[in-house]
Amino acid sequence: MWNDFSHTFLVIFTSLLPVINPPGAALMVLGIVPDASPAQRNIVARAVAINSLVLLAASIGIGAYVLSFFGISIPVLRLAGGLVIAATGWRLLQAPAQGERGSLAGAAQDEAREDIDASLASQLFYPFTLPLTVGPGSIAVAIAVGTSSPADGPEAVHVAAAGSALLALCVLIYVCMRYACRLQSLLGHTGTQVVVRLLAFVILCIGVQIGWLGLSELLAHPGAH
Repeated sequence: MWNDFSHTFLVIFTSLLPVINPPGAALMVLGIVPDASPAQRNIVARAVAINSLVLLAASIGIGAYVLSFFGISIPVLRLAGGLVIAATGWRLLQAPAQGERGSLAGAAQDEAREDIDASLASQLFYPFTLPLTVGPGSIAVAIAVGTSSPADGPEAVHVAAAGSALLALCVLIYVCMRYACRLQSLLGHTGTQVVVRLLAFVILCIGVQIGWLGLSELLAHPGAH
């Protein structure tokens, strides 16, 4: 039983960890909300971790059935996800720098803070969780892992191992996103703006790469999807 548990845990954890890349995802979110307060970062980190846990668990458990029901193939999923990521990176590249937004005072600052809170709440699932943290690549890997269960169906030990692996991943996501502000304090204002622009370009490139991978698979096997 212990061998089955450790094998399933390691397979799921090591398969998803490099694809999700929690430190990289935390830096991407930092690039989108560089001015968030520590309390807001805590809210974002907790929400993204919980959303990621639910999304990954659903992908492993029923992802293949959902895609099959709607007739969606993995290449199509990658192409659509790549377009969404690329659009997010493009918007971030075009966003004004912090110093260009001006400053507000008094009641205007309170209103701006409420707008920021509302904006964060609306972005907790998209794009912070999907596709920046759990993207089409992560979903594809999770679905592949879910479909590789034993022929007679997963046993309780496999379910427990999968849940433990996903929980460990999401704790790592929370820690990375919660303390990404430490990096911001080290970089300073100018350094943060430079990193934001670089990350925006990286996000754009990642989106193009994932989209191109899906498109290449569709073009290579047009009748199979």
